[in-house]
Amino acid sequence: QVHVVESGGGSVQPGGSLRLSCTVSGSDSKPWDMAWYRQVPGTQRKWVAGITTGGVIRYHDSVKGRFTISRDITQSTAFLQMDSLRLEDTAVYLCYANRPYDGDGWGQGTQVTVSA
Repeated sequence: QVHVVESGGGSVQPGGSLRLSCTVSGSDSKPWDMAWYRQVPGTQRKWVAGITTGGVIRYHDSVKGRFTISRDITQSTAFLQMDSLRLEDTAVYLCYANRPYDGDGWGQGTQVTVSA
């Protein structure tokens, strides 16, 4: 059982920035594959960005050049720096953590609202 918690959401005007955090609780010294997804009510969640234990980073085309995923030195916390935010970025952002032999888990989500 993996406990994942996100934070850092809020309301911002178009062009603004937010920084999200995702922490795997009770983690050990080994790293986790981590990814960010977002979901609008009534729709399927969509993958946004990911970082693997091997250091591979990928972004969805819709956020490439605007969002940056990273992790802290413990590799149990991931961040999503969101710049140049647009109205269409409004969603609940969820963090997913996975390690093949230790399980996986989803966070509860943090709301990001971009509006004038």
